[in-house]
Amino acid sequence: MNSNNFPFKLSVLQSYYEKAMENGYEIIRCEDYLTYKKENASHNVIVNRVDLDFSCKKARALVDIFNTLGIKGTFFVRLHAKEYNPFSFEDYRVLKYVRDSGHEIGYHSEVIDQSAIWEEPAEECLLRDIEILNRMLNIEIKGVASHGGMTGLNNLDFWRNKKSVDFGLSYEAYDTQPAFNLFHESFYVSDSEWTRWKCYDKAILVKGDRRSLGEHVENGHKVIYALIHSDTYYGEHFYE
Repeated sequence: MNSNNFPFKLSVLQSYYEKAMENGYEIIRCEDYLTYKKENASHNVIVNRVDLDFSCKKARALVDIFNTLGIKGTFFVRLHAKEYNPFSFEDYRVLKYVRDSGHEIGYHSEVIDQSAIWEEPAEECLLRDIEILNRMLNIEIKGVASHGGMTGLNNLDFWRNKKSVDFGLSYEAYDTQPAFNLFHESFYVSDSEWTRWKCYDKAILVKGDRRSLGEHVENGHKVIYALIHSDTYYGEHFYE
């Protein structure tokens, strides 16, 4: 493969967003989807979500792309990752850059893992983490996205009988409350298998479809829910 064709280069990712805009898509944050639904809007949108699973620092390059194109995204931050420390000198600078560029910051929660490891109620873990993230960046987060880690537990299980509003939030990234319900009402495309894409049509896996975000915008889906990860993208090659 020619290095110019590496599919997860930052320049290739930028071309996907440019193509989406050329095809008439508005690219919005997760919190903006609440307004989109409330207003019963009809134009095509991409809800632009970024999970910071293993690298906070690499998010800077994504922010640079978004700022260059004049688009917005939502960045979900972990507080307990061993791979990065959001309170470190450089990671905190990156998160302030995300915030000050007008992008949304949310919490990438691991409350089931925390509860099992620390033997503390998951509800207390969530409320404490929300307060820490808000105070850390002087913000009020509106949403959380449940992180899939290595424990074998499913952090999304926390929300099976709970509502985001009960914790002072507006949404959980996969919730089914009518005000959001994004995953079940959209065409979802994600790079979450690291070096290949996958997609769901209204929460149903489209088996064998490994097309990229840039290819899916050609199909004219009204709402695309795009999930990318800061860890996946690079300037020239995967091992840089």
